[in-house]
Amino acid sequence: MMETMPADLTAATGMEALTQAIEGYITKGAWEMTDMFHLEAIKWIAEYLPAAVRNEKKGREMMALAQYTARMGFSKVGLGIVHSMAHPLGAVYNTPHGVANAIILPIVMEYNAESTGEKYENIARVMGVEGTEDMSAEEYRKAAVQAVKDLAKEVGIPENLKGIVEEKDIPFLAESAMADACTPGNPKDPVKEEIEEMYQKMIG
Repeated sequence: MMETMPADLTAATGMEALTQAIEGYITKGAWEMTDMFHLEAIKWIAEYLPAAVRNEKKGREMMALAQYTARMGFSKVGLGIVHSMAHPLGAVYNTPHGVANAIILPIVMEYNAESTGEKYENIARVMGVEGTEDMSAEEYRKAAVQAVKDLAKEVGIPENLKGIVEEKDIPFLAESAMADACTPGNPKDPVKEEIEEMYQKMIG
């Protein structure tokens, strides 16, 4: 069945799985067992999503495993504000959920960075960044965010929400995100104004 999926849908659903894995890895409820699931999923997605988008059999197989593994983790510990911010975009603009998550993920990762300890070093490492053990916290956090941006670009995800989100709707979107069930699990507790600022960044 997956071999009939178009490339853009494959990319979107794959980046959704990456978002689930990264958010599950850094959520407040994360623990050793879920960390194991999430890091393995992140590693597989970084390695095999481009191949899946090219419709290569190995890529399809490994992405099926990666998505299942990500869910094995986050279903036990919850998610964060990437999903909280993506949900109202689907409701208001019918934005594909995976696309919304992929665009929002790097910005929220930057916002959460100071509240994630050393976890971004592991994210960067399993996504193929070399030399993370010699990097400062600031360096490996930037490297993790850049690795996510690079993967999204490689598989054809739009870089921003220009032409999708209307500025007048941002207060409502932020209010909806604050009320979302995923928000309490975020490693850093946001306020509405911070959510509004992140939406604003995505429309330029």
